[in-house]
Amino acid sequence: MPEIVLGLNAYHADSSAAIFVDGTLLAAVEEERFQRVKHWSGFPAQSIAFCLQAANCSLDAVDAITVGRDPNAKRLRKAAFVLKNPRVAAALWRQRSENKQDIRSLCERFCEVIPTVDVQALEQKLHFIEHHRSHLGCAFYSSPFDEAAILSIDGSGDFSTTMLGHGKGTQITVLDSMDFPVSLGLFYTAFTQYLGFPHYGDEYKVMGLAPYGEPKFIDFMSDVLPLTKEGLFSWDSSYFHLHQGVMSYPDGKPQVSPLFGARISKYLGPPRQPSEPLTQRHMDVASSVQRHTEKVIFHVLNRLHTDTGLTKLCLAGGVAQNSVANGKIIENTPFDEVYIPSAGHDAGISLGSAQYHIHHRLNRPRVPSLKHAYTGTRFDNSTIEDLLKKRGVNYEMMPDDQLLDVVSDALTRGAVVGWFSGRSEFGPRALGARSILVDPRRKDAKKLLNAKIKRRENFRPFAPSVLVEQVEHWFDSVQDVNFMERVLPIREDKQSLIPAVTHVDGSGRLQTVSPETNPKFHALISAFFEKTNVPILLNTSFNENEPIVHSPLEALNCFERTEMDVLVLENCLIRRPTPTVTQ
Repeated sequence: MPEIVLGLNAYHADSSAAIFVDGTLLAAVEEERFQRVKHWSGFPAQSIAFCLQAANCSLDAVDAITVGRDPNAKRLRKAAFVLKNPRVAAALWRQRSENKQDIRSLCERFCEVIPTVDVQALEQKLHFIEHHRSHLGCAFYSSPFDEAAILSIDGSGDFSTTMLGHGKGTQITVLDSMDFPVSLGLFYTAFTQYLGFPHYGDEYKVMGLAPYGEPKFIDFMSDVLPLTKEGLFSWDSSYFHLHQGVMSYPDGKPQVSPLFGARISKYLGPPRQPSEPLTQRHMDVASSVQRHTEKVIFHVLNRLHTDTGLTKLCLAGGVAQNSVANGKIIENTPFDEVYIPSAGHDAGISLGSAQYHIHHRLNRPRVPSLKHAYTGTRFDNSTIEDLLKKRGVNYEMMPDDQLLDVVSDALTRGAVVGWFSGRSEFGPRALGARSILVDPRRKDAKKLLNAKIKRRENFRPFAPSVLVEQVEHWFDSVQDVNFMERVLPIREDKQSLIPAVTHVDGSGRLQTVSPETNPKFHALISAFFEKTNVPILLNTSFNENEPIVHSPLEALNCFERTEMDVLVLENCLIRRPTPTVTQ
């Protein structure tokens, strides 16, 4: 009988599920795609149902259910913190107690979804894996490395904020960890809030804003979060406000309590309100935060290299989503190969908890690495045609070769294309399965996309998807970036050719596209390359201030309520009159 393991991230931001059969990943998906609420944090009921369907099995057939949380982790250290910090601990204790109750109710929730489930048998199948060990597992076991240094670094999880590890074969050894509240992730979030971006997940806005400023406050940042001789870091708690706790999850929507303290405002000036314009001071603060974050990451990685003597690195956790820092690791540390999974953020702990159980605990052999992120839903042409006919939508059905020719032509003429093809991506990035595509040569692309669809801040860059065989001709650093997880400098002589994806500092958060991982998307970019001599497309997520579209219906709705020019649903093409644009 096959061995089936179901991994969960439940009652935590970016709720998700993943399923493995004999160690091979069959499906992984984030619950937000079903719930249509960004970063949804409740019980991943629909993700579980999808995974069971993908494995063609019932819950009774599942041998183990892993949860990427362990409420009992570091109990003594938690108790010591409570005694030393009673004012902070009260709010944290309330939030953690609520979360513990949610974890205890897992069996009840399973019963609500699957009324016939055997509760006693289910309880025996549950395995709780510490948050950061799940991150380590996702990073290492997904990688192509038999041995590697591993770093998990984020806001906090199970009372840890940073964990250093050594992976070899099927085993992971934890070398060191840092306890809450000393946290690089919370440091970055505190200044994200100070800069007027209050929502969970807004940190990427600070990263995009940083190149517009200068790191004039870098010395101040070093006082707030100083490096230590042990290769780690500390922090001055007087700069932070933790009296309201950190995280809460009303109605499945993660919210972060205000974290920056009055001392930050006293030194840097009043915090920016979300409705206020951005000033040069705000840009300089963003630049300083980003620069110091990079310094801290490199400092910890240099210590990790010293501990392990290895040059291969696996990286995960919320801070591992800092693609600017990721792109600088090789030139600033002794590591020469870096693997970051497509879901390095908390959604990935469903994957990692299962992998940790399978390989570390059960000592099952490793399987080939995860080179792609296409593990979600897929819809065939007949299903899509039924939807379009029911809605009375005019469309054309085309074979692949004709479709690629028509779409690449439309892109060269200035069309904004919604591209819905194959299985959906696992992780926060659109990687050519649920994407909006534009000609990167357009100087007005950012303004166009924001006006027609995205309606987001103008300082935020758009990303280039580039043919893997052409990376060396367009970027200064040649790295495999399958999951759009790194920002690299674009060659100076090429920047003017692709202004739509060149950030103000001459960089781009690229995705390398290979024919092995996404042949159809690779073929589309190749068709565009043949017509323009540019092997790149602007690629942004297929959504409009919502989770990335999940189904053909959501894609069609997004197309109809925005000013997108062309919609591709597998081999069905829908188009509005396409404008002709002079380059």
